[in-house]
Amino acid sequence: MNHSTLNFDRYPQQPHGGTLVNQVVPQDRVKNEIERARSLPSIRVDLEAVITIEMIATGVLSPNKGFMNEADYNSVLKEGRLSNGVVWPVPLSFAPIGDRNRDIIKRLSVGSEVALTNSDNEPVAILSVEDIFSYDKEQRAQQLFGTTDRNHPGVDSIYRRMGDVSLGGTLHLLQRVDWGPFEKLRREPKDTWRLFYEDKKFNSVAGFITGANPLHRGHEYIHRNALEGIDGLFLQPLVEMAKREYVRHEFRMMAYRNVLDTYYPKDRAILSPLRVTYIFAGPRETILHALIMKNYGCTHALIGRDHAGIGSYYDKYASHSIFDQFSPQEMGIDVRLFHEVFYCTRCACHATSETCPHDERFRLTISGTGIREMLRHGIMPPKEICRPESILPAMQGVQPKGLCEQGEAIQPVGKLIQSMFPYYTHYTRLGGAKRSEPLDPTQLTVRDLEIANHDVRHHAADIYNGVYTEYSAVMDHNRSMQAAWIEDARAALRLQQERLIGDLEEKQQQAPEEASDEFMYQDKHEVVRELHSARSLLDDIPAVISAKQLSIRTWNVLPYQRYRGADKE
Repeated sequence: MNHSTLNFDRYPQQPHGGTLVNQVVPQDRVKNEIERARSLPSIRVDLEAVITIEMIATGVLSPNKGFMNEADYNSVLKEGRLSNGVVWPVPLSFAPIGDRNRDIIKRLSVGSEVALTNSDNEPVAILSVEDIFSYDKEQRAQQLFGTTDRNHPGVDSIYRRMGDVSLGGTLHLLQRVDWGPFEKLRREPKDTWRLFYEDKKFNSVAGFITGANPLHRGHEYIHRNALEGIDGLFLQPLVEMAKREYVRHEFRMMAYRNVLDTYYPKDRAILSPLRVTYIFAGPRETILHALIMKNYGCTHALIGRDHAGIGSYYDKYASHSIFDQFSPQEMGIDVRLFHEVFYCTRCACHATSETCPHDERFRLTISGTGIREMLRHGIMPPKEICRPESILPAMQGVQPKGLCEQGEAIQPVGKLIQSMFPYYTHYTRLGGAKRSEPLDPTQLTVRDLEIANHDVRHHAADIYNGVYTEYSAVMDHNRSMQAAWIEDARAALRLQQERLIGDLEEKQQQAPEEASDEFMYQDKHEVVRELHSARSLLDDIPAVISAKQLSIRTWNVLPYQRYRGADKE
């Protein structure tokens, strides 16, 4: 289907920059263009570059038609905009590395064409060169990532994967990469615009892009909130990862499919993998993802607390505050920001700090990193944190699996416990009493992890159930709703305590003012204290609610038939 068949005038959304880019060479010209590409100077590109080329050519990164010239490159780094003022957060650069490529670049000039070939030396695209310029790697790192620390994966990628000279120009895509197991789920922007607004007749669609983790209940909370007021939900798990430790993308996709099949409305939740290379640009990458959602046709972008976060390089809510730099009009997509989602056992529901007043004594934190760590320990996370249908493939796909020779996972077990079970170091149990001394996280062991998880598995529902039980014990007029044995036990408890008080009252009458032997006999003062304590305990015993007491609760101002509307006799 050609992009021209899309009627953007009738849709509730527009591509970023006003045009959905299509730099895919038409099928009737592909064969000749591939042959022509074989005669051009060529630069071999890796899979990561091939994916970026494909994204540009199919409109995912509209309005960009190719790699950036120097003016756009510098403007994006400095201002987060293209040189024409359109919001764009990250540079799209092509700076090939290696001696052979360096020699080829020296022979190129503005107006040249160069073939970009894959690992099999097959032409993937033709680049029409419009600019050739040098750039400062350190400056790029500082402005894009806010750091020059080589431990930052994005900074490391600049020095490891990029040459010193960048080529700017328009791309012409000759052939796509096969997506393997995701090919059948693959959707390009031209497909989703038609699906949303022609086939399904949606008026609004919320996009959600997620990375290294399986679908968990924090994600689900965000999705369900969106579906209350938005027609469709477009879920795009990233299927290209550059991190060593994560859940492999085939298994993450299956986790999504399992949960969507069981818990999501099938006609409104659409799953489609997003094959995109990680830039590791933190908040800038969040802006990029919002614009990608826009180019796929989404009217809304759902952004979680730590979207595209990289360790501790960025503030906890940097992915939210970055949007303050751009007006809603120039973003052109309704951005919905969500705070950190947790499960509150006192509320008995998933919540955020914006909706729940309770402290960490009752909370289970939903951490994607923590989930992966639990999988390595061979422990299934609580159902309040992750659905079992999601864990089934996730535990099989987590990398690395199990523990190292020293019995450790990626993180210390104490850090894992703090990230998932924040109550554990300060409280004796979930919703329990405060410890006299907090536990030292560095001293926690796998046994502590087992205890915390067991506590949650078996008692997460007890707190709210206990509250409800206390209320219902008092409020149920229909006493058949209450367990008879509990009321029998309360009646017996009261009878037994009243009997004890009766004996103590007799004892008080006989007790001397002063005992002849303090070890053998009690004086009156001591008996009085015993009696006072026993009566206090009687007051604390829950009362058995009698039929007479219940009858007092039921009264009406008017005869009952009047409430049915029978105003005449």
